[in-house]
Amino acid sequence: MQNVIGRSLALLAATTALAPAALAQQATGDEEIVVTAQAENRTQVEQGGRVGVLGDKAAEDVPFAVKSYSETLILNQQSQTLGQVLENDPSVRTTYGFGNSAELFVVRGFPLFSDDIAIDGLYGLAPRQLVAPELYQDVQLLNGANAFLNGAAPGGSGIGGGVNLSLKRAGEQPLTRLTANFLGRSHLGGSFDVSRRLGDSGALGVRINGAGREGDIGVENEFRSAWVLGGGFDWRGQGVRVSLDLAWQRVTVDRGRPTVTVADTAIPRVPRAAANYAQAFTFTELRDIFGVLAAEVDLAPDWMLYGSIGARDGSEDGNYSTVTVTDSATGDGTAFGFRVPRTDNNEAAQVGIRGRALTGGISHELNLGASAIRQVNRNAFDFQASFATNLYDTPQVPEPASVFVGGNLADPGPRSRSRLESVYLSDTLGALDDRVLLTAGVRYQHLRLISYAYADGSVESDYDEDAWTPVIGLAVKPAAGLSLYANRIEGLAQGPTAPATVINPGEIFPPFRSVQYEIGAKWSAPGINASVALYQTEQPSGVTVPVAGGLEFVVDGEQRNRGIEVAIDAEPTPGLRLIGGFSINDATLQRTQDGLNDGNEAVGVPDYLVNALAEWDLAGGATLTARLVHTGPQQVNLANTLALDDWTRVDLGARYVIAAGDAPVTLRAGVDNVFNAAYWSSSFGGYLLQGAPRTLRLSASVDL
Repeated sequence: MQNVIGRSLALLAATTALAPAALAQQATGDEEIVVTAQAENRTQVEQGGRVGVLGDKAAEDVPFAVKSYSETLILNQQSQTLGQVLENDPSVRTTYGFGNSAELFVVRGFPLFSDDIAIDGLYGLAPRQLVAPELYQDVQLLNGANAFLNGAAPGGSGIGGGVNLSLKRAGEQPLTRLTANFLGRSHLGGSFDVSRRLGDSGALGVRINGAGREGDIGVENEFRSAWVLGGGFDWRGQGVRVSLDLAWQRVTVDRGRPTVTVADTAIPRVPRAAANYAQAFTFTELRDIFGVLAAEVDLAPDWMLYGSIGARDGSEDGNYSTVTVTDSATGDGTAFGFRVPRTDNNEAAQVGIRGRALTGGISHELNLGASAIRQVNRNAFDFQASFATNLYDTPQVPEPASVFVGGNLADPGPRSRSRLESVYLSDTLGALDDRVLLTAGVRYQHLRLISYAYADGSVESDYDEDAWTPVIGLAVKPAAGLSLYANRIEGLAQGPTAPATVINPGEIFPPFRSVQYEIGAKWSAPGINASVALYQTEQPSGVTVPVAGGLEFVVDGEQRNRGIEVAIDAEPTPGLRLIGGFSINDATLQRTQDGLNDGNEAVGVPDYLVNALAEWDLAGGATLTARLVHTGPQQVNLANTLALDDWTRVDLGARYVIAAGDAPVTLRAGVDNVFNAAYWSSSFGGYLLQGAPRTLRLSASVDL
């Protein structure tokens, strides 16, 4: 801790010491440096991105909603987690998993687990639970079902949308950037980012970047640390492009504020914004090493062979806990400890051929390929004794005694082995100079999962299923800048596994198939990009129901989400940028057991979401920023007898660019949750998550 504080303070002091000289330089004619750096620091949302196996596409050319959040946004907002990046989007909210700090994203009202985040189009490579965003060049969000585009997500989520991360690569211009930052109460750190293109015509690209930060954040006594190191190497030859990306991440959370379960007839009052009701013995330790090797070979002017292969070695340990409130008036309740050591060994690969042809005035973009994912999960668990606690006056207790141990805690054995394989074929037909684009395709997917008993490692279940997932989508561009689209696409998720608390533990159900219908429009003109989408998605539901002898886990009924999304990014006048939008989601349960909950709202899906971000460039290198995040009411239980109120958060900030000789220095300051509002931010899964308190963010970057 002392080392990182020392290094961070030294870097902060160095960048601050440059200010007087910088101001003097600015006064003598270095305004061009300031103006250029201020322009390069503008936070913008990029329309389009990687659309699964279709490759990189402009938004107007695809019948799907896709956008990208850039590394500039990540740097300017000083994001510490992937969730803090995605909360810019009006269709996404972030919550946690049960008892731990694993981020779970709710997209169009459906979950997206951290296990199902892709890197360069490959599943299983991204770190589990928490993703430090400093390593990534783009965070790409594809709204809607995407089983054809990306294949079935191995974690069984992603029905409402998917996220793809692109690791940093060398650009055309050299980069040497040093950054120091401070957050919350005592969270200090720094980062470096170096990029060069070498050789004839810059054929070889090298980019090395890393970051380290640790200390207490805004929540009282919640300690977090993150250390990352990444290297991106790419080579551009005659008709051949090869890249290698390698990365390492280590993240620790001590005494992370947990989720809250309500076992009463009322929602408990929200504790103080910075209050922490975690136990001192709780922690999360995560370590991941991962990489991707990719190549593209031009077979002909319009035909390309592409392929990639990646792997991840992950290790985690943690003692988790959650609070169950039994008396909402007093905050009295119970909690327990739950120790889970785990390792993951994942591999993924994809190969395909993509090309264009012309037949009778109709263009064709053909795409044929195959993908495979192999994953081995080893884990064990230690259920620990329950103890009394209180939400508002939390007593600290020693780590509870073990009640039941499953597996070998010191050397966990395999718990599951999974293999997902698929082949896909698509054709995008273009007419009228590609102003009409019709995409049709199908993917055959085979899912194999073997689970093993904790006690003796014997096979507990053997799951072998397959499915065909088709897609059809139409994009029509009737005028310059306007694109109208419609799609029918399916989602596919590995069927759920019955938990250990029911009479059919370990039972694995067939794959969940969902169907999505969507229509929308996209408009782009000088200074503005706007989009609107209307969608409906139906997804089977797994629930626990009472039966003779206890509880049984069954697939019962479905959740139907209907909604509208509106997004806009604009510069109505020079120097003033607006990014935002809203979404309305009607998530309804139907065909439930005996019709008991038919027509009720799904748990944890807000009725509406609103986001608004404004940036205003002032003369002399200053930029002011303001963001509003508003979330509508959410149901807490299936019977809809408990619900959360809507909530609003306001963030304010500023950037200031100055010149230090020939080097621009960017100073950033921001305050999240300016009014220190205390609110329950999410009830997804029936667990209450409290929003973060007022948090100060400071950073200084120098581009040498």
